Amino acid sequence: MSDKQTLLEQIRADIIANDTCPDLAKTATNLVMGDGNVDADIVFIGEAPGKNEDEQGLPFIGAAGKFLDSMLEGAGITRSEVYITNIVKYRPPNNRDPLPEEKQTFWPYLVRQLDVIAPKIVVTLGRHSMEYFLPGQKISLIHGQPKRIRFGQSRIVVVPLYHPAAALYNGSMRTVLNEDFIKLPKIIKILEKEEEKK
Repeated sequence: MSDKQTLLEQIRADIIANDTCPDLAKTATNLVMGDGNVDADIVFIGEAPGKNEDEQGLPFIGAAGKFLDSMLEGAGITRSEVYITNIVKYRPPNNRDPLPEEKQTFWPYLVRQLDVIAPKIVVTLGRHSMEYFLPGQKISLIHGQPKRIRFGQSRIVVVPLYHPAAALYNGSMRTVLNEDFIKLPKIIKILEKEEEKK
């Protein structure tokens, strides 16, 4: 097990030990921490697990997850190269939106996950996760645009995207999302060039 893996396991253990969000924990089957490459350049952050995710303990494995996979493929990225997680780690009952206080309770653990993985870019999926990084912004105006923000002790690049679930039933949204996904490898190349110049 790599050091990063060990640190991520510790975050999971802390969520359980601290009895985080006990009301959600009671109705959920699994704690859904995240999945993927712990050395990823890109971390995707959704809002909360759904039914399939709760049953299997993995993020983005239902219909929206399959759509996410196909968009990654379109951008020349494999799922094994990225890390995927949610702000809220337990499924809210009946797939309702996570409440502000639930997001707030899980936020410190997400911050720790990002500190451990240290990705080049953080991609928020949907407005719930975007609002935490870019409060007061409208996703319709800034989707697909990299934003540099102060985050804890460091600066990170956040790219807000629409949630794949929103595009499942909306053809024009699907096109927009595909176009935004294709930009991700280009954004990383630009950031790598900036790093080289430093």
